[in-house]
Amino acid sequence: MSERGTPGAKGAGDPSKATSTGPTPEEAALAFEAAGVKTTPALTESDLRALDRDLDARVFGAMESISIRYLLLVGFLGSVVAFGAFAFGWQIYKGIGVTGLNRPVFWGFYIASFVFWIGISHAGTLVSAILRVLKVEWRMPLTRAAEAMTLFALMIGGLFPIIHLGRNWRFYWMIPVPNERGLWPNFRSALMWDLLAILTYITASSLFLLLPLIPDLATARDRTRGLRRRIYGLLSFGWRGTQQQWHRLHVAMRVFTIVVIPIAVSVHTIVSWDFGMTLVEGWRSTVFGPYFVIGAIYSGMAALITVLVLVRRSLKLDDYVTLRHFDRLGKVLLAVSVIWFYMFWAGFLTDWYGGSTVAKLIQHEHVAGHSAVLFWTMMVVNVLVPFLFLWFRRVRTSMPAMLVISLLVNVGMWIERFLIVTSPRINSLSYDWGSYTPQWPEIAIATATFAAFALLYVLFSKALPLISLWEVKEGWRVDRWRREGLVEAETDVPPLATGTTAATGATGSAVRGGAS
Repeated sequence: MSERGTPGAKGAGDPSKATSTGPTPEEAALAFEAAGVKTTPALTESDLRALDRDLDARVFGAMESISIRYLLLVGFLGSVVAFGAFAFGWQIYKGIGVTGLNRPVFWGFYIASFVFWIGISHAGTLVSAILRVLKVEWRMPLTRAAEAMTLFALMIGGLFPIIHLGRNWRFYWMIPVPNERGLWPNFRSALMWDLLAILTYITASSLFLLLPLIPDLATARDRTRGLRRRIYGLLSFGWRGTQQQWHRLHVAMRVFTIVVIPIAVSVHTIVSWDFGMTLVEGWRSTVFGPYFVIGAIYSGMAALITVLVLVRRSLKLDDYVTLRHFDRLGKVLLAVSVIWFYMFWAGFLTDWYGGSTVAKLIQHEHVAGHSAVLFWTMMVVNVLVPFLFLWFRRVRTSMPAMLVISLLVNVGMWIERFLIVTSPRINSLSYDWGSYTPQWPEIAIATATFAAFALLYVLFSKALPLISLWEVKEGWRVDRWRREGLVEAETDVPPLATGTTAATGATGSAVRGGAS
């Protein structure tokens, strides 16, 4: 049994008989205890095919069933999004003055939400791309959810620079087109940097989501009829599961995995430069680049845990998204929380010890002034809660606990972005000090973006498989071949069989030394 989420199978053996290439007896016992399985299955080819059918039935069954509760949820989320659209229309009609933005705070809820959503998008990079490069096998049932979350967060985050504009209909001035006369766009503007970065990242993320979807879309094509069959057939690009197609898919995935990581890191570094390259006190920091990247990974991991808890329960995928996965994700979240606190403390201590008078006043405002409640809430939920609870496996494998902790972390991360964005209300000109209070259009639009994110996920769950079926099935077979001594590593897979079908989603049946 690997840690990919293989459910129990008939004809299981004893965990103590695990080979040296598989998990140790202690690891196997822990995995099966977490998954609610008492014995280690000795999977045969017939067992694997039965598991394939069960996985397909669960995932596609969840896609095809639409209940009254689902429709009510879609209606509720859609109504929240519609109210946010109304608030945006009201803002366009009345002008940007209906918001709380004013001198000296020109960035508020919108830019704080922009930074937050771009940070959420880093979950797909960490879980799918980085863990794929590191050959971490337990990632397989999680990659699709993480990749979808990346794309949805980028779609939502990319709207905020446009929403923030005073004349939204002039958004095309931010597009980086050839500009020999130096009229527009303004290449020194942070808005143009953001748009360029987002367009690059959203293109790469869309391809990174689409490529591993192709075999599963072909499976959906073969299982459906009518309009859905035609749509899936169009999106699967004529996939038939031939040896050449599998080879090209694996090569393309390896290339995009390497490409998307530096793109993701550079995107949030550019977002940090929106602040760090100004002369505003509280923003001038040389550690903002790595600090923002770590914060993005932190909030993205927490958001992924939240999504997986809800998906696991709503789609009844307990056998595939197991407690073992949450145990590992909890450890990653704990590690990232420690790194984030180190980066935060490095910047905070530097400003306190050698910063200017204004920087120290901003710190005092956060620690003991009007922002103290927000600041200490952030410290408790971002540092204290993860550090006190995520050390314990019982907490990491408790779905209610992980849901609460992950939600609290993202509440804290949004507060952290809000405190950074509103820091200029204290500056070097004491007569220019001011305050910032968000107005109802800002709150409505920010709330609508969370509803839009949930709505996109809810619709996605009925349109496309939320689990990468072929990767999970491939992982089961590679695990079996490893136990039989036919392969030594995840990448050391046998040659693909020419007759592999799209419906199985497996990599083929031919192995070294004969058929499996």
